Amino acid sequence: MIFLTRNFALTLATAATLAAPLSHAQAVRTERNMSLALATQLAADTVAACTASGHNVTATVVDRAGSVRAVMRADNAGPHTLVASLQKAFTSASAKNATLAMMEGAQKNPAAANLVHIPGFLLLGGGVPVKVGTETIGAIGVGGAPGGHLDEQCAVAALDKAKDLLK
Repeated sequence: MIFLTRNFALTLATAATLAAPLSHAQAVRTERNMSLALATQLAADTVAACTASGHNVTATVVDRAGSVRAVMRADNAGPHTLVASLQKAFTSASAKNATLAMMEGAQKNPAAANLVHIPGFLLLGGGVPVKVGTETIGAIGVGGAPGGHLDEQCAVAALDKAKDLLK
């Protein structure tokens, strides 16, 4: 009986510890996120950079959670570019990494190759995280240039143009 009482007391103490209220700092978080104005500017500047290089692309900008904030599709961009740009943006925001780097990593590391099985992930170049310092607040996904490295260059050009807004 004493054994059961001690176990019961230990169980109650553990449950009370786990159920203790969170401190204010743990319960409420403040996060930076992307405004519609910034997302729209990044999408427009990305498409403009690719258009200047002769590429008809779609640029999708997502927030930190991978939700779409802005989409721009150049004249004559293929219909497949909508889905490709969204998946690249989602992948980049989710992993907080450029999709070209992820693709190259997956090609070298068999364990990372399984990333292609995550729904919505697309390991092709063209997804670039949008960061304020080291904090990822979203991503740009680009589809339609004749190579993921070219898609990525357009997104990087847009980010470079907006660098004063990302401080």
